[in-house]
Amino acid sequence: MSTSKTQLIFIVDPMCSWCWGFHPVIEKLCLNHAERYTFSLVVGGLRTSGQMQWNTQNKSYLKQNWDAVQQKTSQPFNPKLLNLTYFDYDTYPACKAIVTVRELWGEDTAFEYLAAIQSAFYTQGTDITSLDILTSYITKDKKAFTTFYTSQRAEQLMQHDFSKARSMGANAFPSTVKIDNEGHMICLSGYRPLEEILKV
Repeated sequence: MSTSKTQLIFIVDPMCSWCWGFHPVIEKLCLNHAERYTFSLVVGGLRTSGQMQWNTQNKSYLKQNWDAVQQKTSQPFNPKLLNLTYFDYDTYPACKAIVTVRELWGEDTAFEYLAAIQSAFYTQGTDITSLDILTSYITKDKKAFTTFYTSQRAEQLMQHDFSKARSMGANAFPSTVKIDNEGHMICLSGYRPLEEILKV
């Protein structure tokens, strides 16, 4: 890692609508500002299994959120998921999948994989809580993926990410943590436009 570069750590959850809204910002930063920054991903763990009851009230809450994100960011949303009579909004499987890809194939592949499963979830209404579905988006060694994903090590690394996110002050997703080459850290909590991240 070049000592002259500032670190940008993106703290996200694959099933967080504002993180999907933030995707174009991450993409532009990675594409256009690689000479200035190094980029890494940390997963946040938005919801555990059973935490959100799949009822009319909560589905309405999600729809309002999605509409707000779409209005602000122009990111596409498919409401297909909200028509399901039952869905366990458990973000841990997708988080663990990101950690697995990052551990096996590095940050760049983790960013690509995050984009693929976010898009599947939000634009197609695909259930990315399923290991079979998560595996289907792996473009490398699927067997290596499932072996690592089901290991205790993957669970430990995911929980470590959750702790790391909290320790860096990420109390909302997405959050962007900037660490300069002298170790000074700033956490920009919540969705931020590209210009704001570059300016800080």
